[in-house]
Amino acid sequence: MLSARLHDRKVILKVKNLRKARISSIGTYVPDTIMTNADFEAILETSDEWITSRTGIKKRHIVSKDAPVPASHLGKFAGQKALKRADCAPKQVDAIICATFTPDSFFPSTACRMQELLGCTNAFAFDISAACTGFVYGITLANTLVATGQCEKVLVVGAEVISRTLDWTDRSTCILFGDGAGAVLVEVSDSEVRGIGNSCLKSDGSLGDILTLPCYGESCTMKMKGNEVFKHAVRMMSEVSHEALEASGVLVSDIDFFIPHQANIRIINSVAKQLAIPQEKVVINVAEYGNTSSASIPLALDGIWTEGKVGNGTKVLFSALGGGVTAGSVYVQF
Repeated sequence: MLSARLHDRKVILKVKNLRKARISSIGTYVPDTIMTNADFEAILETSDEWITSRTGIKKRHIVSKDAPVPASHLGKFAGQKALKRADCAPKQVDAIICATFTPDSFFPSTACRMQELLGCTNAFAFDISAACTGFVYGITLANTLVATGQCEKVLVVGAEVISRTLDWTDRSTCILFGDGAGAVLVEVSDSEVRGIGNSCLKSDGSLGDILTLPCYGESCTMKMKGNEVFKHAVRMMSEVSHEALEASGVLVSDIDFFIPHQANIRIINSVAKQLAIPQEKVVINVAEYGNTSSASIPLALDGIWTEGKVGNGTKVLFSALGGGVTAGSVYVQF
């Protein structure tokens, strides 16, 4: 059965006596255009040293202004790679969940756009909006759909074109973000042990004004209170991580890899320190991609997946915080 415990705006999701779901494949995509810290020196009062020391970011991939593409196209490329890796035909996919805060349109949903682009004619599709926590929320939903028998295969996609939401004169935001997409295929596990474990999801709407992106008005650009985001990210990502592991019956010391949302290096290191996770277990790629929101965790996962470090019981913990504010963590054994 599926049980949920609600306390202080927090939901712990436990799946018991149901089918086990697993992440069977992954695919990612980033645009070819790269914007380095040196590029910002030409348009802002900043430097490579200043950006690197405060964020850990060296470069980010940006959708070309000369040939702009929407989030659905980035998601399509990532989804195609994930399906090919799994030897899964598009018509075998039962559902597409797209996590994005940069949708193609209010409706049709970006997921529906991707359904057409991918040829997943038998899939129902919908978007979720949890900002940088969107991928963790999507994995949790996909796990429930598979575990309860409603779906056999679910494609979870995080796709963002954040560059179109930025004020390029605002040094506090524009240096942080990049564009990209990541997709995973979630399907029934052939093991009673390996698969997606329990999640902890949390939201606190009272903190909504620390990270915002209006959808109407003259100034539809991202605004962020950096110090507040840092403080709450470290606290809430640590909290939900502990809760997800406890619900799964796993110790922090059991984890092989910790994949946090790649917001910036200071948040990543602070959360790892709070959780007492050694540096060699923390997956970090923020220098290469910047903050890609819902795409950041799959991009980091793909890195160790491609290196052959995932499989044979590898235990991984995902954790993120996003605008809302939202926070979430999920434990997975590959």
